[in-house]
Amino acid sequence: MVTLVTPRLILRRWREEDVAPMAAVNADPEVMRWIRDGSVRDEEQTRAGIEAWESEWESRGFGLFAVETRATGELAGFTGLSVPHFLPEVLPAVEAGWRLGRSHWGKGLATEAAAAAVRFGFEECGLERIVSIAQVGNDASERIMTRLGMRPVRETVNPTCGRRVRVFALSADQYVTATR
Repeated sequence: MVTLVTPRLILRRWREEDVAPMAAVNADPEVMRWIRDGSVRDEEQTRAGIEAWESEWESRGFGLFAVETRATGELAGFTGLSVPHFLPEVLPAVEAGWRLGRSHWGKGLATEAAAAAVRFGFEECGLERIVSIAQVGNDASERIMTRLGMRPVRETVNPTCGRRVRVFALSADQYVTATR
C-alpha cells in the first residue's frame, strides 16, 4: 500500500469512511464546474468512482490517492494518476489530476498534492510522460500545471461533454532537469 507524505498532507489509498466526505466534495456545483459537463455526483456515484480508482491501483500500480490533511485528518479530496480514457486522442497517456473541496482551495494544497503524485509517477512508477487536462477557462488548474513544470501541448474538445480542453505535458527528462 503506497502512502505519500508531504509537509501538510497524507496521500493514501481509499477507505470506507472516505465515501461520505468525498461525496460532499462531488456534490458542490462550484467544485464540479470544470469536471466533464459540470454535473454534481451523489454518494452512490462517488462510491462507484472510488471503487474504480481502487481497481486501477490493483491493475496498474498507480491511481488516485485520497488526500488527507495532516493537521486535522480531514479528507480534502483526491490527487493522483489515471489513464484519461475520456480523451482517446491523447492515449497512451497517464494523467495527473486533482479535486479538492472548496474549503481547501487557495492554500497551495492541490499543487503540493499533485507534485507528490507527479514525483511518484516519475520516480516510483518509471513513467516517461505525464499529462494534465483542464477545460479552457479553468485558470486555477492551469496555474497548478504550470507550477508542476508542465507546458501546453494541445487544445481539443472532450468528446464526452463537448467542452474545449487544454492538454499540458511533462516528460521524465524535463522533470529530472527541473528537479536538479
